[in-house]
Amino acid sequence: MFLIGCDIGTSGTKTVLFDEAGNTVASALREYPLYQPKNGWAEQDPRDWWKACAEGIKEVILKTEIKPEAIAAVGLSGQMHGLVMLDKNDEIIRPSIIWCDQRTGEAAEHLTDLVGKEELVKITANPAMTGFTASKILWVKENEPENFEKCAKFMLPKDYVRYMLTGEFATEVSDASGMQLMDVPGRCWSKKIIAKLELDESKLGRIYESCEVTGKVSEKAARETGLAPGTVVVGGAGDQAAGAVGNGIVREGVISATIGTSGVVFAHTDNISIDPKGRVHTLCHAVPGAWHIMGVTQAAALSFNWMRDSFFPDIVSASKAIGRDKNALIDEAAAKSPIGANGLIYLPYLMGERTPHLDPDCRGVLFGLSAMHQRNDIARSVLEGVVFSLCDCLNIIRDMTGSEIGKIFASGGGAVSPLWRKMMADAFGAPIYRNNSKEGGALGVAILAGVGAGLYKSVPEACDALISEKDITANEEENTARYAKYYNIYTHLYDSLRDDFKLLKQ
Repeated sequence: MFLIGCDIGTSGTKTVLFDEAGNTVASALREYPLYQPKNGWAEQDPRDWWKACAEGIKEVILKTEIKPEAIAAVGLSGQMHGLVMLDKNDEIIRPSIIWCDQRTGEAAEHLTDLVGKEELVKITANPAMTGFTASKILWVKENEPENFEKCAKFMLPKDYVRYMLTGEFATEVSDASGMQLMDVPGRCWSKKIIAKLELDESKLGRIYESCEVTGKVSEKAARETGLAPGTVVVGGAGDQAAGAVGNGIVREGVISATIGTSGVVFAHTDNISIDPKGRVHTLCHAVPGAWHIMGVTQAAALSFNWMRDSFFPDIVSASKAIGRDKNALIDEAAAKSPIGANGLIYLPYLMGERTPHLDPDCRGVLFGLSAMHQRNDIARSVLEGVVFSLCDCLNIIRDMTGSEIGKIFASGGGAVSPLWRKMMADAFGAPIYRNNSKEGGALGVAILAGVGAGLYKSVPEACDALISEKDITANEEENTARYAKYYNIYTHLYDSLRDDFKLLKQ
């Protein structure tokens, strides 16, 4: 039997066909545009997601010439927090306001006023944030009342694709807990929040656990995708939870540190733990009955790319001519600078920051710059600054869970860098592991699909069978002590500059 995982991202949808052993049999990628009608706005057309998913599924089936009946189940991973609105005829009312849209600052403040900050964190496990779906709904209600009145269904991006596949109006706990409409400890819709926002619960889909069967492929969808009618579709997961399952982060004490455009430290927890200060996110995990804690730094690889393109354009230009990877060449330059980058410390706040500051106004800093510094020092300081921001996330999670961290797995594009992995190991004071998983979220939801279809007994059991360790980067105690000196300075700089960041904004 085979499984399909569809990862519905911001730039495109990746569809992957797996066999029962978790091997990639075929994959397809379909890209689509992002629209920014005003500064700070970000929208997409949900029909683009469905077209990309349908075409991707059809392509992977045709590539392999397998019989559609051999596909046991489909899992969906999706960009979180986006708002899709359908009218009573199931027509899309307006483009989807997606996760990175920043128009909802006043709506988030209104949400806090309606519910109360402490009560909101107690129920939804998070403070009101511009990116979360509830603030988007309030924005539409306050700014586009005619669209709000027409709405019969509020749903998330991947759940629109589910609706097109199965006709079932449903969601699952990991993605829905990022809407800020759920009682996250209770794993259900919050009647109190819904009442405060004067919403109708019938306009929100039924909530399932992530590996539960939510529906089956309809005759119409079968014609569009090439799937067999009746193929099982499970709950799936939001992108971060899906990626965590795909990396085996499904047990207490196992953590992932991901360096993508943003940086994420993700921890599985069997018992819910909420940070009253709102520095990290607590959401339902895709593992039934479990939660996850997630610290986010806004500009991880984004900081690297900025540094590379700003300070090393000659290396970027020359890399193709000499047949070398441009990022590997930057690593070699950074490695020429010692730990601490000769006293240069970088704050990676190019896009404001989430963890631990929740401050959209803070900005990037190169602290300690002098005439002695060269661009190799700048390169190293940027890599170290991103690692220090991940240390902030990791330390909060350690304090919240109170449990020993067993293993830390590195993932994302940054994990390809041996230098970055070594920095993480030494700064964290723990070995850094990598596993053999390459498909991330698509594999994660394929695993969930396999559990829903009965191919595996549980999510942890499936991960044990399909995911194995690839390599280990050891930490050195001497280096850990050296990093601690610079990290101590790093942690004080934000407090010293916080008020100045506000002045700079003015």
